[in-house]
Amino acid sequence: MLVINKPAGLPVHAGPGGGDNLENYFDALRFGLPRKPTLAHRLDRDTSGCLVLGRHPKALRKLGKLFAGGQIEKTYWAICKGAPEKPSGRISAALKKQTRGLGWQVDIVPDDTDGAQQAATTYRTIATNNGLSFVEAKPKTGRTHQIRVHLASIGAPILGDPIYGELTSDERRHPMMLHARRIIIPISKNKDPVCVEANPPEEMAVLTSQVSETT
Repeated sequence: MLVINKPAGLPVHAGPGGGDNLENYFDALRFGLPRKPTLAHRLDRDTSGCLVLGRHPKALRKLGKLFAGGQIEKTYWAICKGAPEKPSGRISAALKKQTRGLGWQVDIVPDDTDGAQQAATTYRTIATNNGLSFVEAKPKTGRTHQIRVHLASIGAPILGDPIYGELTSDERRHPMMLHARRIIIPISKNKDPVCVEANPPEEMAVLTSQVSETT
């Protein structure tokens, strides 16, 4: 497998309209193998950080089982507007993808809603300062837009999120401040899990430092 630090703003694969995407660059990541690597999971276009690739079909199948079984631990960093009322906790709220005009978004819905997917995220607030908070989130399920929707639901929308939470137009113009900081993968039964950390993009690193400063 390979774990790369995905840049924000680049989709992992081509959408309906085509355009530049991460998969266009996988041929340069063969490193001697006949096949180019393949995505083992997904990150949103505007999310940066740890992204896992399988280098051959056997590895991809194994990684798929680990992701599906919830055996891979993912840790995200987020810079949020405001702060969660409780400094740490667990958000359990079912999600459903809904059509909105020409697009779509993910909504929190009652658990018994047709098509609802159960979703859970744990979080802790690392620091707060000047109306912002630095939050660490760990998704226990892998639903689309899960962390973004869950944090917005507790009054801490992610700065730069183009869809969710109560943000001003200026606050939405930021690059989205969500970063897949760490991933822990138990790839071998006889070895310690592989732990990989990715540094956040420069603008997020600056904001993280500012929020973490003591006043």
